Amino acid sequence: MSGCLSDYIYDLPPGLVADRPTQRREDARMLIVHRGSGKIEHGRFKELSRLLEPLDLLVLNESKVIPARIHDVTGRIEMLLLEKRDELSWTAMVNPGKKMRTGVIVEAAGTTVKVLEVLEDGTRLLGFASPPDLARHGKMPIPPYLHRDSDEGDRERYQTVFAREPGSVAAPTAGLHFTRELLDKLRHVFVTLHVGAGTFQPVKTEDLAAHRLHRERYSISEEASREINATQAAGGRIVAVGTTTARVLESQLTGPLAETRGSTEIFIRPPYRFHRVNVLLTNFHLPGSTLLMLVSAFAGRELIMTAYAEAIQKRYRFFSYGDCMLIL
Repeated sequence: MSGCLSDYIYDLPPGLVADRPTQRREDARMLIVHRGSGKIEHGRFKELSRLLEPLDLLVLNESKVIPARIHDVTGRIEMLLLEKRDELSWTAMVNPGKKMRTGVIVEAAGTTVKVLEVLEDGTRLLGFASPPDLARHGKMPIPPYLHRDSDEGDRERYQTVFAREPGSVAAPTAGLHFTRELLDKLRHVFVTLHVGAGTFQPVKTEDLAAHRLHRERYSISEEASREINATQAAGGRIVAVGTTTARVLESQLTGPLAETRGSTEIFIRPPYRFHRVNVLLTNFHLPGSTLLMLVSAFAGRELIMTAYAEAIQKRYRFFSYGDCMLIL
């Protein structure tokens, strides 16, 4: 039943981790996986429209990445702001933790920061004397496996062209490949899920049933729910652009969708059966990650592992700035 962490580990040559995006968003390669036949094809993302059907509806996550990584004035303490509680308080991951115990005050982001509480999971509740100036002092929270600081290029490219609702600390990366021109040619709607660091925290237990995801906030508009319901009623397919979108949709009960706001901690892994999503567009995910488990639930672990081996053999680019996979 693929309920063990070791079932989702694979070896990736270091040279296949993409540390920069392609020059043009739409030039990413695309591995095409057919669930019914097990057939695997190779293409380019800009060919997406030819693989879709007239009634298909793309659902995309319009959450916007905030420049959430800040440092104190010494440069020795890093804070990754995770969730805004109110104008003056945030939950955050800090490094090193020993310098950020309860009551400690430091200067950062144009103001002073006090550690109000060390939370159960090791994150901190931070209180700011005035709202932190993230536009001036914040950096884009690119993944640590890139082994570099973010720069001005990341402010544009670690963001989808349709991002609208600020709140994510990681990009919904399947959407990074779209240009406005490509999107305008396809039927689409937006939902919002603010991506938190919990989605990417490593699984530390061999028994996946013991792992818990952090809650992430989402919303579905009246327009999106109406279009999704109409598409399903007409026999069209729902194309989830990214695992974040898939989690929003699969968090909803069966039956017609309605406008809603909420939070989800859904952990999708085999043998989960999808009831909303018919097609999935996604990037390649880290070994042992919950995102790889979600994709394996959608297409079957054996087929996904075969597809990943093919992508490695063909030297696809992996992870956030890498190539993509379309699962039909």
